[in-house]
Amino acid sequence: MNDHSKKPVHVIGAGLAGSEAAWQLAHAGVPVILHEMRPHRGTDAHQTDRCAELVCSNSFRSDDAENNAVGLLHEEMRRAGSLILESADRHKLPAGGALAVDRDAFAATVTAQLAAHPLVTIDRGEVEGLPPTDWDQVIVATGPLTSPALAEAILRLTGEEALSFFDAIAPIVHKDSIDLEKAWFQSRYDKVGPGSESGGDGADYINCPLSKVEYLAFIEAILAGEKTEFKEWEGTPYFEGCLPIEIMAARGANTLRFGPMKPIGLFDPREQRRPYAVVQLRQDNALGTLYNMVGFQTKLKYAEQVRIFRTIPGLENAEFARLGGLHRNTFINSPKLLDGTLRLKTEPRLRFAGQVTGVEGYVESAAIGLLAGRFAAAERLGRAPVAPPPTTALGALIGHITGSADAKHFQPMNVNFGLFPEIDPPDGLTKAQLREWRAGRKPRLSARALTDLGGWLSHG
Repeated sequence: MNDHSKKPVHVIGAGLAGSEAAWQLAHAGVPVILHEMRPHRGTDAHQTDRCAELVCSNSFRSDDAENNAVGLLHEEMRRAGSLILESADRHKLPAGGALAVDRDAFAATVTAQLAAHPLVTIDRGEVEGLPPTDWDQVIVATGPLTSPALAEAILRLTGEEALSFFDAIAPIVHKDSIDLEKAWFQSRYDKVGPGSESGGDGADYINCPLSKVEYLAFIEAILAGEKTEFKEWEGTPYFEGCLPIEIMAARGANTLRFGPMKPIGLFDPREQRRPYAVVQLRQDNALGTLYNMVGFQTKLKYAEQVRIFRTIPGLENAEFARLGGLHRNTFINSPKLLDGTLRLKTEPRLRFAGQVTGVEGYVESAAIGLLAGRFAAAERLGRAPVAPPPTTALGALIGHITGSADAKHFQPMNVNFGLFPEIDPPDGLTKAQLREWRAGRKPRLSARALTDLGGWLSHG
């Protein structure tokens, strides 16, 4: 290791992206100083000072690496030595086909792993404004809750208007307050998830059924319920993948029924039929005492949430460990401002990672942190950073935010197979053969991705 390589890289923000970036740097042998302003300065969403605290859902979404792009991203990150995925796997909970975690144990493990690493220094304190000029390599991973001073400094530096949207928090219910005479356990299509060894059996969700009359009354109550007003925030666009329930309800009576309240793949054992609509609750802690209302992010006032949600069959006596809420999420115009290795074009000593780059979701945020950490490590060690192939989930995601997306209309994006280069079918197929070939599109894209990832990792 040369003298220059011993100089630390500074990572600002110990969320999912910052924690992952710090881990990748340290694992590569590069010293890192991880700056976290909590507990000296809190945020509107965090409750602890732990690294990688999950402030919204406890789910990392699908863990199906063959048929789902986020599941493929999980597997790629595992193979790249991700601290976030290792910790998630260690503390996973039963959740059908999803990878859900015990949020407290997960964050505690990430914090402990980083604190114990000899090349990681955790510095508790706010970085106010732009980092000092003698910090020659910096990863800004402050996410949607960037401190005002730093956010304003970034805006001055980039000359861009802020792009932001609301992010949302779903309520959590005490399991023992749910009426299981009305609700039942079942995953959609009885699918067994990645937490099956710890109790998952294809019945990982609590389902509260609604008849047509109950559903329509529920929609009316949501629309009429008193909401929190944000005044100057109200012009902010919502992220389509995380809409508040009242925004969905306002789009039409059936929007929720075809969204988070869809009954597809579920069967009410008492009525012996599929319900008209359903509210699903997912286990939120390892003890199984808390359940998250899936997709029920909301800006309803707290008293209204309690009143309206207790009209749901099975939740008449629900006790809430946490009620829903919203916070503003700010991100930069990455296709315009960042190069292919996440450096700010106008000031290359600064890299950006996580949600502030315009990716959406826990896993995507951590994935960009992983890449930022690896890029910064390569640069510090005198190597040219190399981006992963665009045929991989990691490569498709970073390619989108650093070039493929339209900078004029840039919005947050989850990883999805639409970001991947297609594989052309063989010549000479009949129509029937072509239909069969297309049916295997996702597994084929996944298999190619993992093969190409292996080549990238072997040279990185």
